[in-house]
Amino acid sequence: MADGSFQIPPTIEYIATFTWAASGALVGIRKHFDIIGVFVISLVSSLGGGLVRDALFLQRTPVLLTDPVYLPLIAVTVALFSLFTGLVSRILKVDTVKKLVDVIDAIGIPIFAVIGMQMAEAQGIPGTGVLFVGLVNGTAGGLLRDVLVGDVPAILRPGQFVTLLLLVACGLALVLKHYGVNASHAAWASACSFFVLRVLAIRFNWTTRSLLRESPTGEPGG
Repeated sequence: MADGSFQIPPTIEYIATFTWAASGALVGIRKHFDIIGVFVISLVSSLGGGLVRDALFLQRTPVLLTDPVYLPLIAVTVALFSLFTGLVSRILKVDTVKKLVDVIDAIGIPIFAVIGMQMAEAQGIPGTGVLFVGLVNGTAGGLLRDVLVGDVPAILRPGQFVTLLLLVACGLALVLKHYGVNASHAAWASACSFFVLRVLAIRFNWTTRSLLRESPTGEPGG
């Protein structure tokens, strides 16, 4: 990554952006938002991580302002989902929407994480910082989406493994790169490993647990 030998193809970035915009649109429709609300949720879902990465950590102009494709791509995604809102609401029940959003996120999260790590390494940020930027780039969009729709962010509450799996995947990329694996191979190994683990977590419902246990009476216990 730092040697410049790895570069996410723009098409892959756009696909990841579309998938996250689609997940945002699904959430917005399920929450009964109007078209502006759905657009905002789609925008935050797909580009929120990159906005946090660029504005806070890398101190550069956010990519959504420098690349003319992103905003129209999100607008088209929202328009498509808006046209088929009735069909979507009839076919997709709440549980189905949640699972579909989870699978979509499993595609977008590792790609954006790898992009963030690539950019952080290019600026000479140390390994721990690179790992943190990757985690933020991969999860901030979903976190901001949950906050805006009034949900407790999924990464903060007990549930299926996401952040820990992403930490493992990002760490894998750094370890492989450290031991001389081609940067491109290391990045794709990271993205693919997260996708496989995340799908398995969805399929077999691998979950985390609350640190506070309840006593048999229902009161919090030690």
